Amino acid sequence: AMASEDNAITAATAFMTTNLAAAVATVTTMIFTWIRYGKPDVSMTFNGALAGLVAITAPCDCVTPVGAFFIGLVAGILVVLSVEFFDNKAKIDDPVGAVSVHMMNGMWGTLAVGLFSTGADGVPVGLFYGGGFAQLGVQALGVVCIAAYTLITMFIVFKVIDKTIGLRVPAKIEIEGLDIHEHGLTSAYSGFSITDVTDMTVEANENTDLGEPDYMNASETQKSAAVKVVEAPEGTATATSASVPAPYITDMHKVSIICRLSSFDALKRALNTLGVTGMTVTQVMGSGLQRGSQEKYRGVTVDSTLIPKIKVEVIVSKIPVDHVIETAKKSLYTGHIGDGKIFVYNVMRAVKVRTGEENYDAIQDVE
Repeated sequence: AMASEDNAITAATAFMTTNLAAAVATVTTMIFTWIRYGKPDVSMTFNGALAGLVAITAPCDCVTPVGAFFIGLVAGILVVLSVEFFDNKAKIDDPVGAVSVHMMNGMWGTLAVGLFSTGADGVPVGLFYGGGFAQLGVQALGVVCIAAYTLITMFIVFKVIDKTIGLRVPAKIEIEGLDIHEHGLTSAYSGFSITDVTDMTVEANENTDLGEPDYMNASETQKSAAVKVVEAPEGTATATSASVPAPYITDMHKVSIICRLSSFDALKRALNTLGVTGMTVTQVMGSGLQRGSQEKYRGVTVDSTLIPKIKVEVIVSKIPVDHVIETAKKSLYTGHIGDGKIFVYNVMRAVKVRTGEENYDAIQDVE
């Protein structure tokens, strides 16, 4: 209520200090990241604005604009250093910086009461205004108590969740995105992105399940059904000295692999281990015999005939093609139809533009 002049002044002070601290923290984070990274970090600057708001929440009614300025200044720097610590040192999975914004700056704002309080609104005077360490000690005790309560309570809550529905989705679903798996949407952000890279393959069911998810235990028929291999027909791409000039007779092959985006990381690691270091990756759209997947939007079934995939192309000469195919099949296989498809072509000639090297020498990565 604004029944008295004192209440009105307190409210006005809170409005002023809150906006000032947030503004100072925003600008501070922008400048600090500019100096630290060579250019201002936009997403971190947004975190800086939130950090300033969090830090000023506790002392908003009992500090001066000068105090709010310094609270925001510290918050703008603290959030950057905190994000770096939790991401790079502690390895905490916090992509939006929630811990840095709310925990670290919540603690800073609570302690700031004991430093910058002027004694307004019934709050004891802080250290910088002659109040000594008494109120700062009270604030520090509050931080410790809240931290202990939160740690104990949330440990119990998270343990219950972990033992029931689980704290984290499987890695495959995390890579593909929760939109398609939890909500049946291609992407909740499709209007904000140029290319939709979500996985839209046929859902695993009795029609696509090959009965054996383990590649090592699967039969050749099951492997071939999941990851098909198509080689160039004889006489079309296979060159002989009698039909093709000598410069176009090579022992090089292009292996083109169509697969899910979620499988790319495993495929890349497997090919690198095999010795394949150069590859071309493009996002493609297409549909096979399965005609894409059926999804529901607002209760209506929508046929999605074009399925987003990625195409990985490698040129090999020294490495046997069969080894590349077997490695790719092993990394892509999940035991369901539609794991991927592999095409093998003969390469008639390769030229490296910069050096003029041809064929085998042209595809070597040594510069």
